[in-house]
Amino acid sequence: MDLSEADPKGLVRESYNIEGISYGECGSIFIDWVLSLPAVVNTPDCIRALLAHYGIPNPDHPMTKVLTEALTAPEHPKRRGGRAARFPSNP
Repeated sequence: MDLSEADPKGLVRESYNIEGISYGECGSIFIDWVLSLPAVVNTPDCIRALLAHYGIPNPDHPMTKVLTEALTAPEHPKRRGGRAARFPSNP
């Protein structure tokens, strides 16, 4: 995948150029980046392309961590409803 397709506004590229950027700031940039992608683009493929280009040379950068976490599927919530949620289970 071409980097201009994976990062059309250069948001991720610029995040790697900002010295001292925090994990939280990278998270905000990531959200802006995702929202700027065209709907027809495969987001995981874009993330993989960005990690290959920027993440490998910068493994300790906070944006590398954000992008890597974005590829990890979230855990399913373990919700307990009804009576089980109101009363703790007996040991």
